Amino acid sequence: MDILEKQLICPICLEIFTKPVVILPCQHNLCRKCANDIFQASNPYLPTRGGSVTSGGRFRCPSCRHEVVLDRHGVYGLQRNLLVENIIDMYKQESTSSRPAPERTDDQPMCEVHEDEKINIYCLTCSTPTCSLCKVFGSHKDCEVAPLKSVYQVQKTELTDSIAMMVGNNDRIQGIISQLEETCRAIEENGRRQKSHVCEKFDHLYAILEDRKSEMSLKVTAEQEEKLNYIRGLKRKYEDHLENVTKIVESGIQTMEEPEMAVFLQTAKPLLQKMSEATNTSHLEKVERGYENMDHYSVDFKKERGALSAVNFITDEDEEEEEGDVVGAEKDVHKEQVTSGGANAGLLSSQPAPLPLPPNPVMNTSS
Repeated sequence: MDILEKQLICPICLEIFTKPVVILPCQHNLCRKCANDIFQASNPYLPTRGGSVTSGGRFRCPSCRHEVVLDRHGVYGLQRNLLVENIIDMYKQESTSSRPAPERTDDQPMCEVHEDEKINIYCLTCSTPTCSLCKVFGSHKDCEVAPLKSVYQVQKTELTDSIAMMVGNNDRIQGIISQLEETCRAIEENGRRQKSHVCEKFDHLYAILEDRKSEMSLKVTAEQEEKLNYIRGLKRKYEDHLENVTKIVESGIQTMEEPEMAVFLQTAKPLLQKMSEATNTSHLEKVERGYENMDHYSVDFKKERGALSAVNFITDEDEEEEEGDVVGAEKDVHKEQVTSGGANAGLLSSQPAPLPLPPNPVMNTSS
């Protein structure tokens, strides 16, 4: 019976369940009054009728903290546990038949001053339980007292209400904690998404820079190859001319060694003609001074460095200015092209400005 009694104790009022007994979705039981008290404490702003909440809401089970969601009938929509109510009736019948008198002499405390007297009254002035003799003859004779049972009921009700209020406060705090956790998750997700967007923008900027670098490098390489090919061709012409002159000189030396005058004269005249023609270099081109210079391909990224250093997140003012620029561009597209064509031909432009042509590589010179 003692074990059974422990199973029939309400976790809120700490007494045997009072009818009707309601069963929660988590299979724990409560007195309907206790369930209503917890519900009111968890939902203080819901409308009440006759001291009972009849609209939908939620609260947590005091035993397992499982959230109980109620419909529009409120606590009265919970199912009654008729089995527990029948067990309570059987327990009370068995308890009254097996126990002749509910004497609790062993458990009831005795007065410390009057050891033979039971504590049966409550001193309201001193806020302490005492016995009747203390009120009549003892230290509490001038104090205001009340029956122990009435004070017990009042304080038990206050304690029950406080427990219900604490449970409701815990539910609200748990709700706030859940909201904060959700906010943390949202902040982490938003941060990851925005960092991904920023990285995509920078990757796009890197791609533009790489494309522009390739285009400008190709221009320099093209002129470099053009100049090299021309210089190498001119070098071959001079080498061929030098080889021809060398052969003529060797022929002249051999002719100078000829002892026969007739043979010498026959050979000397055409040789002099060849020497005269060989000394004429008018058909050979000469490289203009500074032809090897490639300084016209130098770049200055001071403006672009300033623009890249100023890269930042968009503010409301920037959005307003950008909208104004778009509207102005739509009104006068031709004017925008004329006035900003040079300024927009910088590093980040998708339509780069043409590079300057190299100077006239060679000039024909006569000897």
